[in-house]
Amino acid sequence: MSNFRWGILGTGGIASAFVKDLSNTTGHEVVAVGSRSLNKAQDFITAAPGATAYGSYSDLVADANVDAVYVATPHPMHYDHTLLALNAGKPVLCEKPFAVSAHQAQSMIESARENGVALLEAMWTRYLPHIAKVREILSSGILGPIQTVEADHGQRLADQNIARLVDPSLAGGALLDLGIYPISFAHLVLGEPDAITARAVMTNRGVDAQTSAIFTYKNGAHAVINTTMIARTPCRAVISGLLGRLEIESYFYAPTTMRTVLHDGTIREYPNTYTGHGLREQAVEMARVVQAGLLESPLMPWNETISVMKSIDEIRHQIGLKYPFEN
Repeated sequence: MSNFRWGILGTGGIASAFVKDLSNTTGHEVVAVGSRSLNKAQDFITAAPGATAYGSYSDLVADANVDAVYVATPHPMHYDHTLLALNAGKPVLCEKPFAVSAHQAQSMIESARENGVALLEAMWTRYLPHIAKVREILSSGILGPIQTVEADHGQRLADQNIARLVDPSLAGGALLDLGIYPISFAHLVLGEPDAITARAVMTNRGVDAQTSAIFTYKNGAHAVINTTMIARTPCRAVISGLLGRLEIESYFYAPTTMRTVLHDGTIREYPNTYTGHGLREQAVEMARVVQAGLLESPLMPWNETISVMKSIDEIRHQIGLKYPFEN
């Protein structure tokens, strides 16, 4: 079989990391890169020899050699750029956060359905081997009924004046950039919460510097999440059940070590043997989905993408986080 051919829409840091990690797998190649600046696209393809550089996103999605488009532009642009590619008949792997609202996410999914092309959220954690093992452990029942999920993601970034984090017009703040990880993890384990209580510390520009939330469920379970761009936190996750717990070390959302600690004293270690960043696993799944003629992935299905965005919408409502580009 020929390689799965990628078009990269956007030339920022995450796009560079994605292309670099593809080099750790086979069967994938970058054949085109699009930017608003031809010079930036040309600079980018030095890491992808043989790829075509385009000075517009429209030219990129029109390239007949592209099997799928990886959307890696800033948060508020995911919606328009995903629709641009879908309407050109191109499958899309869209960076997280998938959109800035559940309404946008629903429209993107409807477009994928109408155009008959695959659309996946690039929540790369969901596609990693250690998360497959987490699913297996949960399905086995060895932890018993799950009572509590704790997850945090904090980095010291607020004092570095990174535009996409501090600028409201770029959907800045900790919630969408960092908080998406513990929120998505809570959904993976416990599903959609029945109620959410959230609090935040806001910056002087009106985006959240730190947000904490408790998700509650009808069965009595709780998920406790924290995200902050003020300070580096442990970035761990713990799933606690009646019979034991699963401890996932820092960074829980990336390839890492973990262990089960059972009520009877049994401890089992799961070492990290992964090589590379881990972004390539979502590319592998995207190729599988497209080649199988599917529209979505069971590892991050559309209904779960919508569910996660609904939780983020509710948190934003409670903490008063509104972006200037919203109606």
